[in-house]
Amino acid sequence: MKGTLPSYFQDNWGSINSASASSILEGAYLNDASVKTKTDQIFREQLEQEEHPITLIQEEVNKMAIGGGTATALDALAGYLRYSEATARGDWQELREKIRATETRPGASFRAIFGFALSLGTISRRRVYHESIKYERERNAGWLNPLGYSVFTIGAAVEDSISMEWYWLLALKSQQQGIKKGVSIRTWRWRGYLVQYTTAGQEGPAVALVHGFGAFWEHYRDNIVAIANNGYRVYAITLLGFGRSEKPNIVYTELLWAELLKDFFVDVVGEPVHIVGNSFGGYLVSLVARLWPALVKSLVLCNTGGTAVQNYSAVKYLKPNPNSAVSQLGARFLLFYLKAMAKRMLKKFYPTNPERADEWLLGEILRASYDPNTVAVLESIVDLKLSLPINYLLDSYNKKVLLIQGNKDPLFQSKRTASFLKQQCNTVVLEDVNAGHCPHDEIPNEVNSIINGWIKQIEVCEAAEGTSAETIFI
Repeated sequence: MKGTLPSYFQDNWGSINSASASSILEGAYLNDASVKTKTDQIFREQLEQEEHPITLIQEEVNKMAIGGGTATALDALAGYLRYSEATARGDWQELREKIRATETRPGASFRAIFGFALSLGTISRRRVYHESIKYERERNAGWLNPLGYSVFTIGAAVEDSISMEWYWLLALKSQQQGIKKGVSIRTWRWRGYLVQYTTAGQEGPAVALVHGFGAFWEHYRDNIVAIANNGYRVYAITLLGFGRSEKPNIVYTELLWAELLKDFFVDVVGEPVHIVGNSFGGYLVSLVARLWPALVKSLVLCNTGGTAVQNYSAVKYLKPNPNSAVSQLGARFLLFYLKAMAKRMLKKFYPTNPERADEWLLGEILRASYDPNTVAVLESIVDLKLSLPINYLLDSYNKKVLLIQGNKDPLFQSKRTASFLKQQCNTVVLEDVNAGHCPHDEIPNEVNSIINGWIKQIEVCEAAEGTSAETIFI
């Protein structure tokens, strides 16, 4: 069965790529089963009417970004650094309005305004650092204050230029390490940010693997090749803010990550895909399937995150509340806790085969915790609502979903959630396995066999029915 989409989306990939998650959910309430069809119809009507245009995220970003050549960019940088000084220049007044509009969290305005120029090479990261430090010295009689910068815009420019250089070097190093190991490690630039992924397999249907909280594409270390060897093209991605992908100083939401995955499937994979998601990644791929069902051939959820709500009624997407004192304190406590307890927590997640929670896995998790802007990511994690019930997402997807459930998972009462989803969602097929929170990594051979069998069954059914999702893009 095909995913139901407004006719606008069925024209081409570009249409799907243009539709933001927020534009689909804007102002919509998720009602109970008796009125859910009406609610979804409202979604479609809002998108199809010309007076309700689709929000184009990149266009909004471009309105804030600095254009022009190097001289223009340097002049804007001078105005940005001198935010606290009085000025009569109209262009600098306009720049200050942009700063106030894009300062969604401390220091976020710099990347929002100068990210485009930096990506194009109009101005270099090192030039930004040089100009920022030079101006700071001028303000302090040649000295740098060890306690911080005199203006928040100076600190934002310095910290972001250092952060961008760090992740660029990390991406190069990762690719070099991949070459030595015979692994294809690639970097995809999404909205100016560096996102790491890997591929395996040369032909066959596409399969995407999405990790959970605190993990990375390597968490599928013993799944990628095993699935590819069964005749599939496998893509494993490290989400923005995790692993060796960039951790920009922005506000992270489930809709942001969903749009990242949507764009990845359109721009990199280039066709509808079978998606496997673990934990938090399971919730994200379910959200993608709800918002852009034509991109998803089938879903496989391994101990999925998210909450299930019985007889859900009048549930609305809750926007985050960035920069709250609770999220700031919570993020710092969470970072301290994760560093101190990571080894013990990993062992709990792997109750059947604790040896799989090895030093390499622990080392990669701890390494990422020291990356620039890790606290910014955790602040958003602390503030995440995940307000859309997982059973609503699956009901709306309206295709068969395989739920692989490790029955020894210590988190989230996931066994109870899995049983509930099986009872409440007619589309869910439950596969119970003897494992913890990460069955794909704890018992990879068994899970690989289940996934390969599932995808083969879906492909055979599609071929027999002649209803492959690919046909809607012709």
